[in-house]
Amino acid sequence: MTPYLDIVYQDDDIVVLNKPSGLLTVPGRLAEHKDCLQNRVQTILPTATIVHRLDMATSGIILMALNKPAHVEISRQFEKRQTQKSYIARVYGKVENQTGSVDQPLICDWPNRPKQKVDHQHGKKSLTHYRVLSYQENSTLVELTPVTGRSHQLRVHMLSLGHPILGDRLYAHDKALTISPRLQLHAQWLTIMHPVTKQTITFNATCPFN
Repeated sequence: MTPYLDIVYQDDDIVVLNKPSGLLTVPGRLAEHKDCLQNRVQTILPTATIVHRLDMATSGIILMALNKPAHVEISRQFEKRQTQKSYIARVYGKVENQTGSVDQPLICDWPNRPKQKVDHQHGKKSLTHYRVLSYQENSTLVELTPVTGRSHQLRVHMLSLGHPILGDRLYAHDKALTISPRLQLHAQWLTIMHPVTKQTITFNATCPFN
């Protein structure tokens, strides 16, 4: 609950927030899942609408539109992959290659939903670039740059390399779970073209576990 809202940037068309880990982006069906970023923002900015989402356990930069034209334009940029995003993650073990890419198609693991899985026959194309930032005793800090935006893409792609993200309750093994009480995945920055001014603008949120 603290901070209740962390507003990074706001103008007449968009509002950008730093979402904490553990807060839903949109409300769930159960009563205890009504508290979410969308509802919190709409208490002070009633016209705000969700353009993209972060998993509940993921922290970091998320943008909302404040009017319909802005929503349509930002949505178009996400759909056409004209936005740029960067995440920071701490993963289990030592990632040997300093840079690399994971090109593994993903699909919902329907019997175990909401989990996703690699499926080369039916999965949708998914691409993530990674870069090693530093090493710790049992983990590696990496920068992740998703090209596509599949559900749980970064989490499953790092798992496919044998390096689950620390604190990942869906995908991590016991050793990777015990190291961190939260999912160590943070949306560090987002670059868009402003829907009105057409200027390229980047929003940042400092990684809380770096």
